Amino acid sequence: MSEKNEKNLAYAFAAESKAAIRNDAFAKKADKDGYAQIARLFRAVSDAESVHARRFLLLIRGKVGTTEENLDAAFHNEIRANVEEYPKLIKDATDENNEGALRAFSHARDVESRHAELYKKAMNDMLADRHSRYYVCQVCGYISEDNPPENCPVCGAVKAKFKLVE
Repeated sequence: MSEKNEKNLAYAFAAESKAAIRNDAFAKKADKDGYAQIARLFRAVSDAESVHARRFLLLIRGKVGTTEENLDAAFHNEIRANVEEYPKLIKDATDENNEGALRAFSHARDVESRHAELYKKAMNDMLADRHSRYYVCQVCGYISEDNPPENCPVCGAVKAKFKLVE
């Protein structure tokens, strides 16, 4: 595959991924505002955009490997985000005195560290055939294993803000 096509696929993957998340947020807002039909449409479009994103991702060479390779790549991506990317974003938010962005970036950085821990544990669990249930904080993205905590250790959200992911 040419470098140009690979770059275009990466661009399309990012754009479709963003569209899927954006439309999911629009659906939640439409539900909250009492527009159930519009919410269903936004969810359907979000799902379609996810289909596009997955298709583009599969076409990009080397992005989806074996499960072991994927766990290793995911682990290293989380470490990179925590060590290289979020510190810069946090510095910029601090320099601009943007408390909302600072809090969001700090939570994301802290959660990335947790994600790396979970990936590392999953590598070992896969070999031992151990299984866990995961609960995701819907405020900051922290993931708890087996049971949700009374309060999120990153953002302080209450237990009810955790969603079981099957």
